[in-house]
Amino acid sequence: MKRALPTILALLTGPAFAADDRALGAHEHGVGELNIAVDGQTVAIEFYAPGADIVGFEYKATTANDRAAIDDAVAILARPLDLFVAPEAAECSVVKASAALESEDDHHDHGDHKDDVGHEEHAHEHDHDDQSKFHAEGEKHDHGEHAEHKHDHDNHDHKERASGEGHTEFHAEYVLACANPDAFTSLEFAYFQTFENAREVEVRLVTSAGAKAFEVAREAPILDLRGAF
Repeated sequence: MKRALPTILALLTGPAFAADDRALGAHEHGVGELNIAVDGQTVAIEFYAPGADIVGFEYKATTANDRAAIDDAVAILARPLDLFVAPEAAECSVVKASAALESEDDHHDHGDHKDDVGHEEHAHEHDHDDQSKFHAEGEKHDHGEHAEHKHDHDNHDHKERASGEGHTEFHAEYVLACANPDAFTSLEFAYFQTFENAREVEVRLVTSAGAKAFEVAREAPILDLRGAF
């Protein structure tokens, strides 16, 4: 029996999808997370992916090329129907979309984050009119008694850059309006074609019929949603 919910979209802020409970550093490279809640004609989506899957690295961006790669990726992630393709018959359109690059520091400090040179964090938000804001992590300069610590920190950053390891991930949120939700019978992951380092997406779907979990792999990029609603 289908269970009645005041709004399924509220589940995206509940414990199952709570962003604050996620361990940023514990993500698995190659594996993204897609949380979908369907309430009538409204589809709310959250997406997470390791920085390495999207831009090929997770160290702090310090070069123009690194920052450009992040800016390009954020803009692409803010176009959900290009990455997660619903059937045309569902007549889905984007009501709101936003994407940002988050670091481990963002999870410890939930206030507005700016670096020493005042650049804002990498983010892109679309709500009818495109708006974007970008952030480049600046270098912090230690002096005097901190010189030795700075040397060790620089060595750690160098190793992190060389290995591609770090604690950053991309986070996107979308709201879609689907005029014919009954035709939402599949979801094609063009995401894999766009980002070559991505291997798998773990999907959690919540509807009035209940909750389901899926795994979608690069080798089989179409999720069958028949019977899920």
